[in-house]
Amino acid sequence: MDYMANMKEAIDYINEKYSEKLELGIVLGSGLGGLGERIENPIKISYKDIPGFPLSTVEGHKGQLIIGQLSGKNVIAMQGRFHYYEGYPLSQVVFPIRVMIGLGIKTLIVTNAAGGVNENFVPGDLMIIEDHINFTGQNPLIGQNLDSFGPRFVDMTKAYDEKLIQLAMKVGENLNINLQKGVYMWLTGPTYETPAEIRLARTLGASAVGMSTVPEVIVARHSGVEVLGISCITNMAAGILDKPLNHEEVIETSLKVQDKFEKLIVEVIDRI
Repeated sequence: MDYMANMKEAIDYINEKYSEKLELGIVLGSGLGGLGERIENPIKISYKDIPGFPLSTVEGHKGQLIIGQLSGKNVIAMQGRFHYYEGYPLSQVVFPIRVMIGLGIKTLIVTNAAGGVNENFVPGDLMIIEDHINFTGQNPLIGQNLDSFGPRFVDMTKAYDEKLIQLAMKVGENLNINLQKGVYMWLTGPTYETPAEIRLARTLGASAVGMSTVPEVIVARHSGVEVLGISCITNMAAGILDKPLNHEEVIETSLKVQDKFEKLIVEVIDRI
């Protein structure tokens, strides 16, 4: 079965479970999946049950879709995403985003856990992504273009929607949540970056580094979907503090900020 046929089968399967029009998609990164439990009248679908879906293999990624209402809007949330470092081709990494677009979403909120490169950041900060740097040499649009989804060549001048950025900053101010803004750099992982690589990232203008998000944003913009990106700074990147990096710290920090993260997202969705 080819890619488009797989996609149609997945869309049809989800439509059988939830037939109402979806407005907004959410990708919940490492340790941030708790927001899914705030979705009302939830329909939960395990990734393993959806035709064509890969399986999430990373701790902190629950591996299911939750569909229902959040702040009065019909939403679909991924509790856990897929990463290039897991061995999936990028076409599979972005498959769920393609499916959500096929289900009708017009807005995508992507979240992640990231390492802080900006030395003014502290673990627990939330950073609104203003722009990104794809430092992998990979792109999910390489290969035959899916003409029904978007054009061959995609403008990435405003990958992250300016109105959504301004909205998020205003909501943060109203909720007394201090939000950072910055540039996210995507590297493949699964190794954490070296101190030299972090110095390079800072020189190139990165504020935070991570192993996800960018391919999802690329395919969202391919279809004209508006994107808001939020990074949870779970640790300072290599060489900034004299301590080793580990995934347990990522999960621990993201859980500590979960309450303010969820309040921010819920209020932003309410105002979209």
